[in-house]
Amino acid sequence: MNERLALTSLATPAPAHLADDILVEVGLADRMAPLETAIGTLWVAWNGCGVAAVDLAEDGPAAAVRHTATCGRRTLVADVLPAALARPIRRRLAGDRSARIPLDLRGHTDFELAVWAKALEIPFGEVRPYGWIAAEIGRPKAVRAVGTALGHNPVPLVVPCHRVVRTDGTIGQYSLGGPGNKRAILVAEGLDPDGLESAARRGERLIGSDTTRIVCWPTCRHARRVSGAHRVPFRSLRDAQTRGYRACRVCRPSAVELAA
Repeated sequence: MNERLALTSLATPAPAHLADDILVEVGLADRMAPLETAIGTLWVAWNGCGVAAVDLAEDGPAAAVRHTATCGRRTLVADVLPAALARPIRRRLAGDRSARIPLDLRGHTDFELAVWAKALEIPFGEVRPYGWIAAEIGRPKAVRAVGTALGHNPVPLVVPCHRVVRTDGTIGQYSLGGPGNKRAILVAEGLDPDGLESAARRGERLIGSDTTRIVCWPTCRHARRVSGAHRVPFRSLRDAQTRGYRACRVCRPSAVELAA
């Protein structure tokens, strides 16, 4: 009897937050915390499986309500992101594609996952058209479906759908606050959205170098190194090829011909 009383005295009530912690860790509930970015305060949702959403909202409760309505999981508002998530997210936003960020993309289609994975390959400070993604994932005619998948991207900025533009060269829409935010993010990455659109209207869809005889997307790091005297604009890859140019093996503009 005395031993039983002694064991009872050792019992300690579980912390009130323990149940929530367990649910978040196993992915049955999410937490959401603020993150300051170039376009304002975003709310990042995560659980033990990874980052599940990035949203632009007035406050945490509003973001949590919207996230719960989307994913069906209880969402708890937190004050700060865990350092283990905040650090790689900030590195990714600064252009470090090697930063590892686990993602929780349960419930999405294989096509959507393929589109988002391809968007992750677009370097910081560069853009590609929807048709490039469509061709790269082996669905060259699915340009409109690619645009829809990017519009449904639950983790914008982390998966950089802002680096995908319309096939006609215009910047296009953006799910995280509209085209104005998309332009602001591209400017923060060192691009000139207005200049890109103006060039596209003039028919300058690709840029070649008359020294290397290689043609690239205009924002490709190789195209941006070509000096003005050696820059040769082209309306299409076919035009470039008829003049003896070949497609860059890094930015792969051949995709635009496949998706045409």
